Amino acid sequence: MIFENDFKMGVKDIGKDNLIKNRSILEMFENIGGYHSDLAGFGANDIPIKKLVWILLGWKLNVIKRPKYGQTIHVKTWGRDATKAYTYRDFEMYDENNQLCAIATSKWTLVNIETGRIERLTDAVLGNYELEEKSLFENKELEKIEIPGTYSNEIEYTVTRRDIDINGHMHNLYYLDIAYEALPEEVYQSRPFNEVQIQYKKEMKLGDKVKCEYTFYNEKHVICIYSEDKSILHAIITLA
Repeated sequence: MIFENDFKMGVKDIGKDNLIKNRSILEMFENIGGYHSDLAGFGANDIPIKKLVWILLGWKLNVIKRPKYGQTIHVKTWGRDATKAYTYRDFEMYDENNQLCAIATSKWTLVNIETGRIERLTDAVLGNYELEEKSLFENKELEKIEIPGTYSNEIEYTVTRRDIDINGHMHNLYYLDIAYEALPEEVYQSRPFNEVQIQYKKEMKLGDKVKCEYTFYNEKHVICIYSEDKSILHAIITLA
C-alpha cells in the first residue's frame, strides 16, 4: 500500500535561500510513516495497548531539488522487503509542480517495550502494511558506513530533555542536528548536502555526554558520535 499525505512548508522548514532543510524533509518522512502506522494499528496511540514500538535503524536520503518556502509538499511512503527482524520503508517527495524532489529509504525493527527485545515480524503484523515491491535505490539494503581511523574536529554534547522522544531516547532527527554542530565552519557554510546517511548503533539517553568526531573520508563528510570515553559508538552520519 502506498500511503500519501500533503505537508505545508513553514518557516522552521527552511534554511539557506529559503529552501527546505534536510531535517525538515526527514521530519515529513517520519511523520507520514507514523500516519501509515496509525492506520495499520501500530502507531503511537497503540503502543500502550500492544506494548510494541517501531525503532529506526537507519536513513538514506537523496535530494534531487529543494522546494522553496510556502509550497505544499506531497509525500508518498510504503513498506517493503521485510525479514523476521526488520523491514524497510521508502519515501518520495514532490513539489507543487509534481516534480520529484527527494527520495529516501529507512530501516526499522519492532521492539517490545516491556522486554526490550526485538519482536518477530509476523505475517499478521506485516499484512496490515500491505508491503510493496517498489524500491528506490539500486541497492535495496542500507550500505554499511566505514568508520574513519582519525578525525580532524571534535565537539562534546550532553543530551537534554528537549532531545528525548516517547521511547526515552534521543529522537532520531537530533542526531543530524548535532552532526551539523560538529562540522567545521567552512564545511557547514557549504550546505545543503544532497546525500545524507545515518546509521543508529546505540541509543542515547538523558544526561549522556558524548563526543562528536568529524573528518572528510571517502569523499564524504563523516561524523561519528561516541560515548564520552569513546567505548560506545552511538551513530554514524555521512553528508555529501
